[in-house]
Amino acid sequence: MLDTSARLLRLLSLLESRTDWTGAELAERLEVGLRTLRRDIDRLRELGYPVDATPGVAGGYRLGIGAALPPLLLDDEEAVAVTISLRTAATGNVAGLGEAAMRALAKLQQVLPARLRHRVTAFQASAVPLANADPEAVDADLLAALAAACRDRRRIELRYRRGEVVPAREVEPYRLVHTPRRWYLLAWDLGRQGWRTFRIDRIVPPLGRVGARFTPRPLPREDLAAYVSESISSAPYTHQARVLFHAPVEEVAQRTSPAAGRLEAVDAHSCVFHAGSNSLREFAVHVAAKGFDFQVLDPPELVPVLRELSDRLRRSAERGWGDSTEG
Repeated sequence: MLDTSARLLRLLSLLESRTDWTGAELAERLEVGLRTLRRDIDRLRELGYPVDATPGVAGGYRLGIGAALPPLLLDDEEAVAVTISLRTAATGNVAGLGEAAMRALAKLQQVLPARLRHRVTAFQASAVPLANADPEAVDADLLAALAAACRDRRRIELRYRRGEVVPAREVEPYRLVHTPRRWYLLAWDLGRQGWRTFRIDRIVPPLGRVGARFTPRPLPREDLAAYVSESISSAPYTHQARVLFHAPVEEVAQRTSPAAGRLEAVDAHSCVFHAGSNSLREFAVHVAAKGFDFQVLDPPELVPVLRELSDRLRRSAERGWGDSTEG
C-alpha cells in the first residue's frame, strides 16, 4: 500500500485524468477502503483542492472549480503567465508543443479561480499581434473544451460551418489531431452514423450541450493520424491519385504537409504518395515541384497531363530569357 503522501498524489492524478469517479472505483485504484478514501479526500480539500462529492448510489467525486488556486507551487502571477503561454503554444505552430500544451491547459483551466480567468481574458483582449489575423486561427477555449470532452468521453453538440452554419450535430469526440496549420476533431457523428473529421476553425464556439458519457467504439484505424490525413487530403476531392516517389519517405516528408496527402514507405529508397485534387493539372504541378523522380500509379489520366506540362516547360526553357516571337 502507498504511504499517505504518495497516495494523495495518486488520488489527485486520478481526479485530474477523468471528470467523474465513484468512490468504489477510486478506492479500488488506490487499494484502500472507502473510509480511508474519504479521509484522503478531506486532506485534499484542506490543501485547497476543490473536490466535489455527489451523494447517492450514482454519486461520486470530481475535481471542481475552486474559489482559490490549489497549491501547485505557483503564485497568481505565475499561474497567469503559464495559462497565457499554454494558450499561445496550443494555437501556435511549434512542432510537438500543441497537443501537450492543450492537455496542460485543459487541466489548469479546470481549477483556475475566477479572478485569474478575468486577468487572462483581459490580456488576450489587449494583446495585438503584429502579423495579420489568421482567418483559420482556433479559439483556445474551444480547443480546451473539446480536449475535455475527448478525455471524459462525453457526447457534445456542435455547429459546423461550411459556407453557412448548419444545425447542431451531436457527436462522440475521440481525438484532436493537428498539422502545422490546422487542428481537427475526429468524432463519431450520431446523426450520420459514421466517423467524421471536423476542421476545428469551422466549429462555431461555444459548444452546445454536453451530454452523457459514451462507450468507446472500435476506432476506424489503429493509426489515427494516417486516417485523418487520408480523410482530409483525399476524400473531399474529385480525383484520387497515387504516385511512387524514388526517394526515402523521410526526405519526401520534409517537403509534404500531412494535410496535403499521406505517405507510405515502400522500402528504404521509395515511397507512395496518396492524395486527392479537383484538378489533375494542379496536382501534377504540386508533385513535380517536390523535386523527386516519380512515376504515376493512379489515375492513368494523370500521365498525359504530365506530358503536356513537360512540353510546355521545355518550350519555355528553349526560348530562353528575353526571347520573343514578336516583331
